[in-house]
Amino acid sequence: MNHKPHTFSWASIAKCVPVSIFLMSIILPRELLGQDKSVKPFMAYVGTFSSPLGDVLPTQVDLPPGNGKGIHYFQVDRQSGDLTPAGVFPMGTSPSCLAVNPTETRLYSANETDRWNGTDQGSISAFAINASDGSLTKLNTVPSGGAGPTYVSLHPSQRFLLVANYFGGSVSVLPVRTDGRLGEPVCVVEDQGEIGPTVATNAPRGSYAFSGHDRTHAHMIQSDPSGKHVLHVDLALDKIYVWDFDEDSGQLSPTQQGSVSLPPGDGPRHFHFHPNGRWFYSVQEEGSTVALFHYDSNDGKLTHKKSWSTLPAGFAGSNFCSEILVSNDGKFVYAGNRLYDTIAIYEVGEEGELLYRGEVWTRGNYPRSFHFDPTGNFLYCCNQRADNLAVFRVNRQTGGLSFTGHFQPVGNPSHIVFTSSARESD
Repeated sequence: MNHKPHTFSWASIAKCVPVSIFLMSIILPRELLGQDKSVKPFMAYVGTFSSPLGDVLPTQVDLPPGNGKGIHYFQVDRQSGDLTPAGVFPMGTSPSCLAVNPTETRLYSANETDRWNGTDQGSISAFAINASDGSLTKLNTVPSGGAGPTYVSLHPSQRFLLVANYFGGSVSVLPVRTDGRLGEPVCVVEDQGEIGPTVATNAPRGSYAFSGHDRTHAHMIQSDPSGKHVLHVDLALDKIYVWDFDEDSGQLSPTQQGSVSLPPGDGPRHFHFHPNGRWFYSVQEEGSTVALFHYDSNDGKLTHKKSWSTLPAGFAGSNFCSEILVSNDGKFVYAGNRLYDTIAIYEVGEEGELLYRGEVWTRGNYPRSFHFDPTGNFLYCCNQRADNLAVFRVNRQTGGLSFTGHFQPVGNPSHIVFTSSARESD
């Protein structure tokens, strides 16, 4: 018996299926698959140490140098935390630190070189972010005001970019124009003082950790939450500086206190304010400690309260601390250890004191930095010498970190930032 073959046509479908149902059958799966073009993509941007391109002069970087390709960017899976490569903006100038403005339309990179455009300094680049796919378009590049810019942050006014020049031992202030482009530095301050010893006061037993006590090294700069004061650290001078900030001119002037000192040789590297704005935590690169300060935002005064080791009892050998983060809810503090390759986890007490709650292996060596995604549910660790990013799920109740199994290969990752309309959730 012969059967008439079935035929297909849009007209035949229209006769059998109401138009609204048919359209839903096409449109709904697309939304369920997360392909709705009206939804802003959840993006991650990773700064790297990258090899010179063309006639760009060699960069000063930690070993192994140059495996990155520039600024790598990824789409982020909101549920699993996994990263999907979305592109690379090629740069051979080691864009090792990144900052994104609050509207997520502009990205800025510190290009960690000691030569730029015939001068003995590094450079800072500004980029426009494409809202639909996260791609980058360079707006301009300007001098950083010193050699080896290693850190950038935006002032709360969004009118100035703050820069720490590690190799130059200076900090600078760059104006941000209305279109997001950068102007050249309007203020440059060079650190001065006595260099600390090569053996840290609080170095672990048997440590040969020595990185920056050879000359001045400004390592981080950031405004306090109020915007009235700017703080920066110099690793070699073992000091945290506090400045009054003029929001009209971008000028820095010393506060009455001026600075506070850490134990000789310990080397303050990075810091982070608690969400309450009153507690300030500093991590010391060579001393392997976290120090708690109480902060008075009225006059920018820091008062040291107590310090804790980032290493377990009995640890012996060399270690370099890297990053410090306070959780978004203020309940936990995380400190990075390089060579030992762990993240130490602390619970925050009633007066800001820290209670050690354990550690987690970073799944790679030399964790240069790490950061939470905007939801606070995941932590991303840049394992510089392992050439990978490792993704951890955050336990919001205990502060614990559990490895998700997700790695993302990136050559010499240094810093990760995010753009997303996601809100923090429990």
